[in-house]
Amino acid sequence: MLLAGLIWMYALSLTRPTAAPAYTLEVHQGDKLSAKASELQQKGVVRSASMLRLIMRQRGTAGQLKEGLYTIPAHKSTFEVATILAGSPHIATVSVNIPEGKRIKDLPAIFQKAGVATPEQIAAAVKMVELSPEAKAGGARNLEGFLFPATYPFPVRATGEEAVKTMAERMSLEFTPERVTAARKLGLSVYDWVTLASMVQAEAANNAEMPAVAGVFLNRLREGIALGSDPTVAYGLGKDLPELDRSAGDFVRDTPYSTYTRKGLPAGPINNPGEAALLSVINPHRTLADGRDALYFLHGRDGEIHLNYDYASHLRDIEKYR
Repeated sequence: MLLAGLIWMYALSLTRPTAAPAYTLEVHQGDKLSAKASELQQKGVVRSASMLRLIMRQRGTAGQLKEGLYTIPAHKSTFEVATILAGSPHIATVSVNIPEGKRIKDLPAIFQKAGVATPEQIAAAVKMVELSPEAKAGGARNLEGFLFPATYPFPVRATGEEAVKTMAERMSLEFTPERVTAARKLGLSVYDWVTLASMVQAEAANNAEMPAVAGVFLNRLREGIALGSDPTVAYGLGKDLPELDRSAGDFVRDTPYSTYTRKGLPAGPINNPGEAALLSVINPHRTLADGRDALYFLHGRDGEIHLNYDYASHLRDIEKYR
């Protein structure tokens, strides 16, 4: 009995709190309890890795270690540490900001800078049209336009497919039945809606201008007038907007995206629009103060958008405000 008592007292001594400070235990997929328990003993968090494993086996929690971060406060007994390891860990995340209007070609560098996935993974994932039912239904060749721009807390070890899928699923939330119905009343499929919203995103100087820009484009579509949007030309030529060169013939070179050489919408979205651009298309401002349709717009150096019904008035505003 004395020997048993001494053994029992020794065992209890191995469970007492240590003087170690708080410690964050990082567990990766496939890590074994034995290795993590040894790490805690080496760091002085517990006195005995074997005792920690024994307690967790007796409780039936030895197999419950999950991937993530376990924060263990200072001065915890081995019993308390065992309870913490049987709970749910924190998932290490990295905040990744995807600005409105970015193209899919811009995403690999954004994710690389954030340290999430690899550029190669992102470049491959943005071609997985199956990740977006709406993009697939529209016959898209990639996910341009269907990745919602926002700030995301991605897990540190997220794959490119996981990250892109999250963005595609978030964009799908924008396509509510009420909004889809509103788009269809304008004669737009979801694919058309996103395409036009991407043009508005590229053209508008700010969110306040978006309904007016959308209204001009919708009116021109109805009247069969070429949309004449510079960003569509740039996209079709694989250029950024500042790289366009009129003297080099960029505006007369025909591509499926050019809204100068072709009437109607471009072949698909030219960037990933945000919610404001999407909503502006189904809630446009289409008329001037006198009730006539707005068919031209101009961003003036006065910081205002100037709308006109006829081209002559548009030219006068160019002379006055640009």
